[in-house]
Amino acid sequence: MDRVGRGKERQVNARFLAMANHYVFEPTFCNPASGWEKGQVEKGVQDARPRLWRQMPAFPDLDALNAWLEERCIALWRETEHGAQPGAIADVWAAERAALMPLPPAFDGFVEMPKRVSPTCLITFERSRYSVPASFANRPVSLHIYPDRLVVVAEGQVLCEHQRIIQRSHHLPPRTFYDWRHYLAVIQRKPGALRNGAPFAELPDGFRRLQTLMLRRIGGDREMVDVLALVLHHDEEAVLTAVELALAEGVATKTHVLNILHRLVDGKAAAGPDIDTPQALALRREPKADVGRYDALRARTAGGRHAS
Repeated sequence: MDRVGRGKERQVNARFLAMANHYVFEPTFCNPASGWEKGQVEKGVQDARPRLWRQMPAFPDLDALNAWLEERCIALWRETEHGAQPGAIADVWAAERAALMPLPPAFDGFVEMPKRVSPTCLITFERSRYSVPASFANRPVSLHIYPDRLVVVAEGQVLCEHQRIIQRSHHLPPRTFYDWRHYLAVIQRKPGALRNGAPFAELPDGFRRLQTLMLRRIGGDREMVDVLALVLHHDEEAVLTAVELALAEGVATKTHVLNILHRLVDGKAAAGPDIDTPQALALRREPKADVGRYDALRARTAGGRHAS
């Protein structure tokens, strides 16, 4: 709520109003400090909690918990009598379902927060910092906050997405989460930043091993920047595969990586269905290797009969 007025007067925020419009319902609010107005709802929740959570196992993540909770609720609907109408809750709901409006697609339930990207291409949220593409440094963006992820949006497009890290202890220092791809435009102008730049401390293993070899020679930092910049125009897995093949062949150069990458891309594009050779084009007599022809050629050359 943006503001609580007298009685049931409320000024709701834009996201709550968007959700109400999406599901086509009009919210009804209680008076402040009047818990008895929603007693039936709270009592139902209080009674349902022990039945739901009595035998709750451990879960690896939130998605697994939600899936188990949905199955548990459906099972309880089938077991619990409706009370006001004959049959279980699931039976009454099945009879009523035909008269209900079709459910629209799920509402995109995020909390929106305006942010401004720092000169170092970072935004701050809950004492943690997250990187943003360098082209949006010092510019305003919109942060969409979900329970498990953060999405940065600007100019009507998604710029990047990070896993949301919840750090509950205020005694721990703030953490910074980089995506090295966000800083490619920076190192193209300043290749030296690749050597000790914090965003490049977590490069994939293949890129890291190639960097170690390239930085041993003059101009290697510029070559390494050019190799990393290939992910802007090609699939990252294809570029990493080309790097791994170049390392396996012992030729850690930009030219060799480019050569392998082009062969990978061209081979994938040229791949097609197998074509059977027509019978008319089959050879009737297979050619045989005859090295004696070279001896005859040498004899002619020794006698002066050769092309000038």
